[in-house]
Amino acid sequence: MSLRQASFPRRIPPVLLRRIDKADPADPLARQFEPQPDEALRTPEDMDDPIGDQSHAPVPGVVRRHADRALLMPTLACPVHCRFCFRRDRVGAGALTPSDLKRALAYLRNEPELREIILSGGDPLMLPPKRLGTLMTEIAGWPNIEILRIHTRVPIARPERIDRAMLKALGIVKPVFLVLHCNHANELGPEARQAIRRLAKAGLALLSQTVLLKGVNDRIENLAALMRALLAAGVKPYYLHHPDRAPGTAQFRPSLAEGVALVRALRDQLSGLAQPLYILDNPKGLGKRPVPAWTRTDLEGLF
Repeated sequence: MSLRQASFPRRIPPVLLRRIDKADPADPLARQFEPQPDEALRTPEDMDDPIGDQSHAPVPGVVRRHADRALLMPTLACPVHCRFCFRRDRVGAGALTPSDLKRALAYLRNEPELREIILSGGDPLMLPPKRLGTLMTEIAGWPNIEILRIHTRVPIARPERIDRAMLKALGIVKPVFLVLHCNHANELGPEARQAIRRLAKAGLALLSQTVLLKGVNDRIENLAALMRALLAAGVKPYYLHHPDRAPGTAQFRPSLAEGVALVRALRDQLSGLAQPLYILDNPKGLGKRPVPAWTRTDLEGLF
């Protein structure tokens, strides 16, 4: 384990810190965000590059696993440090240098097969709004790009950043899908809900991604409450991730059988609108695949 992985700094913004119940030793937000002794432990299943980022990075700041879409990480700054983060060895390192960003954009601009650019990190909404707007406007101007997608925790962790300047930056002419990372209904406080409403009024399509985490949301009542709360806030549940095998995160990982049982139970309790797709990110960097689509041969030696 690298020094960075062993000393992943604590970062909890005030809006989330206030929502932690200090009297509850099993508080689901504290479990997500407060450092834990188990982080220093490495298991045989852990992987330094759990989803193949490094092996699929043609230039710094870009991950390309598919012909029609690519991931751009303009910054590795994040509003909150999740203890299960699969990029914990890099998160917090700041923005790409101007030369690396120029190189990343040149690579993406010259790939005519691309139809979608996904902004991730870190968290792209941690960029200054003017810089983010300039970046998105440039990408939207490429004739082959049809969709931009943003993966973010900012509306939950730093909802005050969803202000007029940020909404202006996001207001490009091409469709923008904002994917909100949320793992427990307790994260959706009044400030977060207001930020989500502002994004919806600005015309963004709102989806969610959730990581299935032991001790946080691996009980049917917690997972169902989260999906209902997201839908009530105007956010369509999109992905339920099986946790990646990042070093120091074994304490968060349920078994695949437990995950499948939870997803089956969700089908009995929630409408189709509230059903996320349970997916596993291929450790060889081949992308996400619905868990039922994995064969025994696929999983052999992985889980």
